[in-house]
Amino acid sequence: MGALGEADAIVKSDVAVPVALVQATKAFGGTIALKDASFELRSGEVLALLGENGAGKSTCVKLLAGVYLPTGGHIEVDGKPAVFHSPHDAQAAGISVMHQHPGLFPDLSVAENIYLGHMPRDRFGGIDNAAMFAGARKVLATVGLDVPAETRLGTLRTSEQQLVEIARALSLDARVLIMDEPTAALSQREVERLFTVVADLRLHGVAMMFVGHRMDEIFRIADRIAVLRDGRLIGVKPKAELGRAAAIGMMVGREVTDLYPERNHATGALVLEARGLSHAGGFSNIDLKLHAGEVLGLGGLVGSGRTEIARVLFGIEQPDAGEILIDGEAVRFASARDAMDARIAYVSEDRMGQSLVMDFSILDNAVLPVLDKAARSGFYGTDRAIDLVSDWLKRMKLRFSGYGQPVKELSGGNQQKVVLAKWLRTEPRVLILDEPTQGIDVGTKAEVHAMIADLAAQGMAIILISSEMPELIGMCDRIIVLREGHRTAEFARGEATQEKVLEAATKAGESAGPAAQGASEENRKGPLDILKRREFGLLAAMLAVAIPVTIINPRMVSAANLTAVSMDAALLVVAALAQMLVLITRSIDLSIAAVIGLSAYMAASMVQAYPGLDIGIGLVTACAVGGVAGLINGLVVTRGKIPAIVVTLASMSIFRGFNSIWAAGDQISADEVTQAWLDMTGLKIAGVPLIVVIAIVILCLGYVLLYRTAIGRELFAAGSNPDGARLIGIPVDRRILLAFGMAGLLGGLCGALWASRYATIDARVALGFELTVIASAVVGGVAIRGGSGTLLGIILGALTLLVIKNGLTLVRVDPLWLQGVYGLVILVAIGIDAFIVRRAEQARQARAR
Repeated sequence: MGALGEADAIVKSDVAVPVALVQATKAFGGTIALKDASFELRSGEVLALLGENGAGKSTCVKLLAGVYLPTGGHIEVDGKPAVFHSPHDAQAAGISVMHQHPGLFPDLSVAENIYLGHMPRDRFGGIDNAAMFAGARKVLATVGLDVPAETRLGTLRTSEQQLVEIARALSLDARVLIMDEPTAALSQREVERLFTVVADLRLHGVAMMFVGHRMDEIFRIADRIAVLRDGRLIGVKPKAELGRAAAIGMMVGREVTDLYPERNHATGALVLEARGLSHAGGFSNIDLKLHAGEVLGLGGLVGSGRTEIARVLFGIEQPDAGEILIDGEAVRFASARDAMDARIAYVSEDRMGQSLVMDFSILDNAVLPVLDKAARSGFYGTDRAIDLVSDWLKRMKLRFSGYGQPVKELSGGNQQKVVLAKWLRTEPRVLILDEPTQGIDVGTKAEVHAMIADLAAQGMAIILISSEMPELIGMCDRIIVLREGHRTAEFARGEATQEKVLEAATKAGESAGPAAQGASEENRKGPLDILKRREFGLLAAMLAVAIPVTIINPRMVSAANLTAVSMDAALLVVAALAQMLVLITRSIDLSIAAVIGLSAYMAASMVQAYPGLDIGIGLVTACAVGGVAGLINGLVVTRGKIPAIVVTLASMSIFRGFNSIWAAGDQISADEVTQAWLDMTGLKIAGVPLIVVIAIVILCLGYVLLYRTAIGRELFAAGSNPDGARLIGIPVDRRILLAFGMAGLLGGLCGALWASRYATIDARVALGFELTVIASAVVGGVAIRGGSGTLLGIILGALTLLVIKNGLTLVRVDPLWLQGVYGLVILVAIGIDAFIVRRAEQARQARAR
């Protein structure tokens, strides 16, 4: 069948057409990603979109999702031209999207991930948590995911997170559903569940578009098939009129008959052997042998232990029992470098997370394993690097504009070619391929298969891990099947069938074994357990300081000392809250102390100049100065795209310098301001200093903002996954600007309170205080990586530091030691945070097995 013309793309039909692309073109600079594409999505039908990587599929998805604006042509909604300026516009038109790389937020709950961007509101405009969790439980049941809606998303395995992405799309109750590679990380059971959902949506008249590479799925689910090649729509045809061979031919522009090439060479000597290999929580008592020139397949369901075996063979993880032999001699790999020295290479299944540095260029990625050869005498040479990897990149038939092109700009198939070229340049004897064709198109898949066959023919020993049954059967000389970490069967080439392999992988089906039950129990423990342990640790640290100091000097628990500490804590907590707002957006504000100092001096100056307005003029001036300073920081960060640490380091000096110039060496003392101004923080309400009451009120407002409003949760989302937040329409830059503005406002208020409490003010106010503020937030559990932190944590963090300071003072320790102690506490806190993250990831991996 010949290729169809573009004019045939839209065929008039009586079926409702809620959305269509009409002569859509999208260009990025001089590169045209999509040219004059036209197709419609019809109610109650599934349109499958096929094409090689880079053919324009994701561009079509992002045009319909409101992520991109078309350069030419337009989108039609219900037959009328429409313009989507953002994902919110697309959602308002009834379009819901499951993106290829889920834009999820690991630090938020499953329910928040589902509803972020369209959270249900209560009558006061806050988040209706009851409605949100009830709705989340409903859509989770629809997709067959049995986890509590309160579970922190980061604890789920990859396939479960993909189901959450599907649940989020369904929560919009949209009339158009676009699925971009939704099955890539799903097990067969989960795929079946998704297809059941699709069948139900078809009956309810939802128009759907399915983007995928697995031809079995495409021809099972689609009503019509649209094919893209090199950014152009080749044609749209009903499934019944388009066979698989014809569809593949349209995609690649040629006939592909050798998807699984013939392999008739004999295998050689035994290269690698594992005897009784075990790794706790992953697999147990695994025996395998791998010969030169052999392709050995590892089959099984997601979580069966395949990847864990590969990681142990490559030295990333250590076995708990058993041994690995190379050429008959036992070896022990303490690290991946040891395995590389033994000429073993490992291509991870996580292309974006583990195999590539996405911000690096093609050349920098390709040369990483052989960097020492490109850096003779310690000096890196670009020409030497190109000489090292250019041949392999050419053999991969890589499509790229230049060696300096960022690898993130490549299609998924071309990214995988860079990964393969990178490891093949190490000239391995053993090559471990974990899902090497996942997410790449049929044409590239055929090229990878041909390369595997060629390498095996040259004597390379290859382990192939794949979730695609036809790939295992078509490429492997032997297949070892795993289930829940145990070897259940082995099939020689010619003996294996899909039915036999699946039966060995499932036995009586995908029953919930001990690992799955453990996951359910772990999820029901709740997402705050780790946090509670950290906060318990802070309480223990305070007691560890307070008790011995009290024994040495009972003044520690005197009313006067406790009042003084509480007033200091009030100031520090307000400043720490300001820092937390910035940190959760994945930024930092090094200028917070300078803002406090400038605000304090300006406020005191205004009170001195206008004593009749004292408290009012002082507070307004301080808050205005702080707010403006924060907005300046935020605008430079968001508009200038300059890292926050650089911006605020510079503004710290600028604000300090301006304060010094304004003060000109003058000092405002207590007798130069009104008594009402001085009493503002010292007055007591029911025995509690007013400054403490003010801090409590601010913390309550902070709680409402961060945990009860959609904007607050969006601040966390912007730090947890900025790119994912943009995909669902969250204005990330505006949220970061808001965080800096509020932080500046709080810094200004803190300056006013500081000026009132300490009375005597000069240009050196709060000098060095930024370390204490940052330490309070970090020690309290606010993650430097963004997206995580609690108000209780920063309160305890601030109190811990003040108790340490107060205790050292009372036992007459030199104050010069204080900064060193604070630095040590910060290091310990960050170490604890890293340990918690690592333990959480290990627990997540254990649940995935």
